[in-house]
Amino acid sequence: MSARNRELFALIPVAVLLVAGFAAVFITNTEEISNVSLIYGGYFLAICVAAHILLRIRLPYADPYLFPLAALLSGVGLVVIYRIDDGLAVRQATLFLIGLALFAATIIFLRDYHALERYRYLIAIGSIVFLFSPFLLRNQVNGAYLQVNLGPFSFQPSEFAKIGVVIFLASYLAENREMLSVSARRFMGLTLPPLKHFGPLLVVWGAAMMMLFFVRDLGSSLMFFGAFLALLYVATTRLSYVIAGLGLFLAGATFLANRTPHVQDRVDIWTDPFANNAPEGAGQIQQSLFAQADGGLFGTGLGESLLRLPGPFFPSACKEDFPFCGSILPEPHTDFIYAVITSELGLFGACALILIYALIAARGFKTAVMASDGFSKLLATGLTTIFALQAFVIVGGVTKAIPLTGVTLPFVSFGGSSVIANMILIALLLMVSHEARRPKRATSPITGTEEGVVVGEPEGGLPA
Repeated sequence: MSARNRELFALIPVAVLLVAGFAAVFITNTEEISNVSLIYGGYFLAICVAAHILLRIRLPYADPYLFPLAALLSGVGLVVIYRIDDGLAVRQATLFLIGLALFAATIIFLRDYHALERYRYLIAIGSIVFLFSPFLLRNQVNGAYLQVNLGPFSFQPSEFAKIGVVIFLASYLAENREMLSVSARRFMGLTLPPLKHFGPLLVVWGAAMMMLFFVRDLGSSLMFFGAFLALLYVATTRLSYVIAGLGLFLAGATFLANRTPHVQDRVDIWTDPFANNAPEGAGQIQQSLFAQADGGLFGTGLGESLLRLPGPFFPSACKEDFPFCGSILPEPHTDFIYAVITSELGLFGACALILIYALIAARGFKTAVMASDGFSKLLATGLTTIFALQAFVIVGGVTKAIPLTGVTLPFVSFGGSSVIANMILIALLLMVSHEARRPKRATSPITGTEEGVVVGEPEGGLPA
């Protein structure tokens, strides 16, 4: 079966799961089975098939699983958000359409993604301005500068800046990888480059520390610096660079955390959210942990979790000596949507969601391995790493594995910036995979002309 046909057939179970999810929510809310869920599933499948047709025409050799997996995550997000607030679900569906439109525009108008290399410094400057624009405009939310508000519209610049930063780093490291690899020196058992070549590492480290200090966004700074270290390792294969970078980040983060109250509060909440003197906001983690624990292995069922109103948050624990009785899970449609999913689908459902992200990461890294040029390899690596890190940062924060941050769960959380930016990210990954999987022709050593296909086959024989 051809790659595009595999992609088409993979969209069918995605639509079926969407229909089943909406049907479960309708049954819970009205105790009736409605054909509305079939209509929603039909619309969703039609839209995805339209995007598939575009991929069939423009990127026939692209990875056949990336788009269905992204569609599956979007479907999960629509169902869960509809269960929380049907009005938000309508807005999310609209944003999903806008994201698909920009997904298509990226594929249609960016004919050769290598052209991005020529504008790397312009992209880098624009990305840095984007990152710090909430601080410059003084748009503070919950102690951090994450959003830009323009009248009735708001967006998170970091969602778009992450793509620009990856493009710049991939281009810069692709050009200078040999210098960074060959010019290394031994120092205290570590292989390090000369001091003058530490420039990019120090610049990116400084930008991450500035984000932590001014923007007060630990999650984004960790995400950007983590992606840079991954790219640096792939470009040079020097583990010592990663060790040195991690040391710099930990030292800088520790120093700034002790001098930035907002960051220190997040760390204190992470270490002991149930402390008597826990900072304001500890209740968010408390409620998240209660909700996930109540889900058990198989969950309470869609529409049956403890955040449902009216009623107490944790009915079985409503006692006079229980301080959290009657409260609800905060921001269930954005920061804590993973807690809602765990509560209603259980540990198995949450693990299935994480597995989807892992599969996207695996397909992205496979694309990087198959790419034939340095920029393509690093671009696919960077985009995949920053996507996977974003999922890890929010899931880790909600489960108290790391301090809680304000990033969104890709494709699942409510938010236009996240959906649109990640659609563009998937489009770029598909373009790289198309180039990597396209059949290559051998050149005759005698005539210099192209001969038969030696890598890949049209449609029917593409590697999985």
